[in-house]
Amino acid sequence: MTATTVPRGTPAPTPDEHGDHTPAEVRSRSLGLLASLLRPVTRRAVLTALVVVVAQLALVAGPALVALGIDRGIPALRSGDAGPLFLVAGGYAVTALVAGVFTAATVRMAATVSQAVLLDLRGRVFRHTQRLSLEFHERYTSGRIISRQTSDLDALRELLDGGVTTLAASGLAMVFTAVGLTVLDWRSGLVLLVAVVPGVVLTRWFQVRSQAQYRRSRTAVARVIVRFVETMTGIRAVQAFRREQQVAAVYDVEAEEYREANAEAIRVNGVFDTGLVLIGNVTVAAVLLVGGLRVLDGALDVGVLVAAVLYARRFFAPLAQIGMFYNSFQSATAALEKLSGLLAQEPTVADPVHPVRLREPRGDVRFDGVEFGYGDGPAVLPRLDLHVPSGQTVALVGETGAGKSTVAKLLARFYDPRAGAVRLDGVDLREIDPRDLRTAMVMVTQEAYLFSGSVAANIALGRPGAGQAEIERAARAVGVHDLLASLPDGYDTDVDTRGVRLSAGQRQLVSFARAFLADPAVLVLDEATSSLDIPGEQLVQEGLRTLLTGRTAVVIAHRLSTVMHADRVLVVDDGRIVEDGSPEALVAAGGRFATLHAQWQESLRST
Repeated sequence: MTATTVPRGTPAPTPDEHGDHTPAEVRSRSLGLLASLLRPVTRRAVLTALVVVVAQLALVAGPALVALGIDRGIPALRSGDAGPLFLVAGGYAVTALVAGVFTAATVRMAATVSQAVLLDLRGRVFRHTQRLSLEFHERYTSGRIISRQTSDLDALRELLDGGVTTLAASGLAMVFTAVGLTVLDWRSGLVLLVAVVPGVVLTRWFQVRSQAQYRRSRTAVARVIVRFVETMTGIRAVQAFRREQQVAAVYDVEAEEYREANAEAIRVNGVFDTGLVLIGNVTVAAVLLVGGLRVLDGALDVGVLVAAVLYARRFFAPLAQIGMFYNSFQSATAALEKLSGLLAQEPTVADPVHPVRLREPRGDVRFDGVEFGYGDGPAVLPRLDLHVPSGQTVALVGETGAGKSTVAKLLARFYDPRAGAVRLDGVDLREIDPRDLRTAMVMVTQEAYLFSGSVAANIALGRPGAGQAEIERAARAVGVHDLLASLPDGYDTDVDTRGVRLSAGQRQLVSFARAFLADPAVLVLDEATSSLDIPGEQLVQEGLRTLLTGRTAVVIAHRLSTVMHADRVLVVDDGRIVEDGSPEALVAAGGRFATLHAQWQESLRST
């Protein structure tokens, strides 16, 4: 996937699932995804289709048995022979029972198939979304991803749960009904055939109108979901700037568009349903009139007329179901296109073809002629040569946008360089086994995200399978054990999403304990203390010193309280290192770092 160049500070557009693909290519991709989903359940799907056929044959046999009972059973009963009538009645009961049992089996079997398909697809979307590179997630809004997992999967569920079987059952019902009526009385079948013409015209009109309406509805609901998710995610900014009314006004406009789309779809459905009912009733009247006149002339039996009327009444109900299926089909088609587009996205950071194991990493880091830019944009790092020996703590400072966080992302291999190589212990990161790389290198950011669950589970994220003693040892090492032990349920205390029960400093200490438990050879800290107040920062600094001891560390920070403990400071400007030395040496040299240091000292005196 190639990113689109945008000016700095401008939100990047989200990637399009369709990209540069033609409609035919998109359709082919969607069908390919559907085929791969149906392949594991082919046998069950075929069995379901056979059950549908039996159920529809049993249903269509009913009117023919009614005709037989009236024309053969009743005259025999008048002659004192009740056998034929009981036989017909028994046959009708059996066919009704078979139809009921097989219809129920159809529903159950179709649900089994659809749920198996949806389980497979839901897992694919989740696993694939996790596998995609950071570049994708930084540009693809969370609301759109949630829409793929919710409304798009729901659209497919509606189609698979009953839509496909409804289409098959309706189509078979119409064919079997027409054949049954033609066999009984071809003239009545001809009347039905004539009535099919306006029914088909009306159905086609409905398909054209509903296609546009349902696509409009899907687009509108996706916008509503995205707007809601993004507003709730950024609720602090919304409330901080008192933008509730403005955001609500935008949401109201999008919700109104969704309402209008649904209202128009309902109107189209109403016209379609009313038209089918009218055509059906006129057809029944025509069959009854033509057949009745023939009964009076003795050219048609009464039982056959009754069966013809029943068949005519049954014929148009499936047509209405087919029309409604088209709605679900359009919605599901659009959803499948979006899902297949998401699954077609490829990670920009690919796993190595022949991974190199790094079982005992030392933590020696090198940037050899590294050039990097986001997507097709200008180079953020024109050329970077840097060596960080094992066990050294290096701090990167500089203005916002200088390229510090880009260095951290390349080191954590969230991105790959355009040219040159980032090496760990002499091995290009692109060649290291991903499992060994994630073990050898851990990145801690300013967000300190805590997942819903216990405090212990959040710390154990650093090393799944760690015992309670190891978790507590990590917490003690960074100075957060006493706090966690004092919680209502100790380490078993649940934290809410984003850890709202803990302060920013406490959450950061938990993330440090997580990193300590992981025990990486290389630790990357990206603005890990930028969101803390002074007391919170002092609390974290003690844990930070413990965390950095004995390992290679690359620290990115605006606050010099973190930087002054580093072995080495790099001042970065426009992607280039302009100063390099120990904190004391750079202060004495009187350069840019010395200016930053003087400003920091002045801020401490003023507080």
